[in-house]
Amino acid sequence: MSDKKVYNIGIIGYGGMGSYHPELAKGVEEVKFVGSYDIKEERQKLACERGLKTYDSLDDLLADEIIDIVLIATPNDVHKEIAIKAMEAGKHVVCEKPVTVSSADLQDMIDASERTGKLLVVHQNRRWDEDFLTIKKIYDEKMLGEVFAIESRVHGSRGIPGDWRQEKEHGGGMVLDWGVHILDQALLMVNEKVKKVYATLTHVTNQLVDDGFRAELTFESGLKYILEVGTSNFITLPRWYMLGNNGTAIIENWGMDARVVCARGKSEEDIVPVRTAAGLTKTMAPRRDDTISETVVPLVHGNIKEFYKNVAAYLSGKEEIIVKLPQVMRVMKLMEAIFESAEKQQVVDFE
Repeated sequence: MSDKKVYNIGIIGYGGMGSYHPELAKGVEEVKFVGSYDIKEERQKLACERGLKTYDSLDDLLADEIIDIVLIATPNDVHKEIAIKAMEAGKHVVCEKPVTVSSADLQDMIDASERTGKLLVVHQNRRWDEDFLTIKKIYDEKMLGEVFAIESRVHGSRGIPGDWRQEKEHGGGMVLDWGVHILDQALLMVNEKVKKVYATLTHVTNQLVDDGFRAELTFESGLKYILEVGTSNFITLPRWYMLGNNGTAIIENWGMDARVVCARGKSEEDIVPVRTAAGLTKTMAPRRDDTISETVVPLVHGNIKEFYKNVAAYLSGKEEIIVKLPQVMRVMKLMEAIFESAEKQQVVDFE
């Protein structure tokens, strides 16, 4: 481990995410973005205008002794090659998600990290999403009693962005792009084995890669966890919906507090039927106000700057790394199980 006070970072791939990371780390005194390399001249020019040293090639960047950490923000299919080359050149590696396109590739990257003694860490930034931290608080504190179902959805209506994310050979598609986030959140929240996986993919606007998916995970306790990503949804469903044996929680969208409704007090014995459409029902009759309580759970604050603070603290021997490679591998294998289930059109065993 190092006793350096500031770790210098070089960016490989100064596109949307690559150019975002310096903003992400602004105010984190332990790291400094100092250089960049991109295959596109216009991105090189932009990096230079923003005060970064630009390199003529990947090899030139890796040969610069001032660089301590390499950020990889290229298309997914070249993450492995660049990461291994960087670690063998003596650089630590921060890799954008998904870390690569298969568990076999990831194992090669892990082997390189162990062989060289260099850090490999994945930027799973949505662990710090405030909606996730809020619904996890509700789950952890058993506000709903025993939770038996969780639904996590991300919906948009613009299809897949018009770049390499549309192309299978570059690791495109929504399972790898958004699934990697919400699956990571699922496995962090529910500390159980996933026994079964069933999934379907959609190809509404793109026939080459999935432009959406729906997956159902069955955990060891029987808890059902539904994950859905859609890119042709002009009306969105709630970001989170959680069911317990004593209540329900909902978060409608990013940036919104959670609404929690729970049973309380005496149970209802004399239920009055209500008219619904063309019939009467007792089963679906609303509860009386004196038998439920409704509360608002404010958004739990999240600070994504903790990611780079943790990277620096790990390299200085002060903290464990937050995003651990076994966690990343588990998510990667779960994405592979989703593809397998969708292809076979059947439930597949997982753990």
